[in-house]
Amino acid sequence: MNLYTSAESNTRKTWLYLTGFLVLVILLGWFLSVYAGNPSILWIAVVISVVMSFGSYWYSDKVVLSLARAKPASREDYIELHRIVENLSITAGLPAPRLFVIQDAQPNAFATGRNAKHGVVAVTTGLLERLDRTELEGVLSHELSHIGNKDMLISAIVVVLVGVWL
Repeated sequence: MNLYTSAESNTRKTWLYLTGFLVLVILLGWFLSVYAGNPSILWIAVVISVVMSFGSYWYSDKVVLSLARAKPASREDYIELHRIVENLSITAGLPAPRLFVIQDAQPNAFATGRNAKHGVVAVTTGLLERLDRTELEGVLSHELSHIGNKDMLISAIVVVLVGVWL
């Protein structure tokens, strides 16, 4: 047992959610096409479910970052943030994630991305202003554990898929 024992389970859950969404939308399309007597409704439902399922897998990080209005954290402006994340990534055996900053006074951070190679960590300016280095390392370690366990993928995909229904 190691730090990342949930990674395989979370990968299975991700594919289960994507498959469930795909099947649910196709069944809904089938029901509506039978009810309306129009088979084109089923084809539209198939296209929507396939596009949203695969789109949420490949682009969920971009959607979440866009919703949060996150901007890339340049190395020049956030050198200490980059150093901390690089050191923690080496310690955790993970590739260093891309870093983003959100202009918000509330202290917060989150991880997103489809896998460790495409991991992203976003922090708010409020977090950077309020925490000292040790506290910031703790928060960033926590976010890196989400990347290592792949639970950020499940969260990002669920956000995108739920957004379809709203």
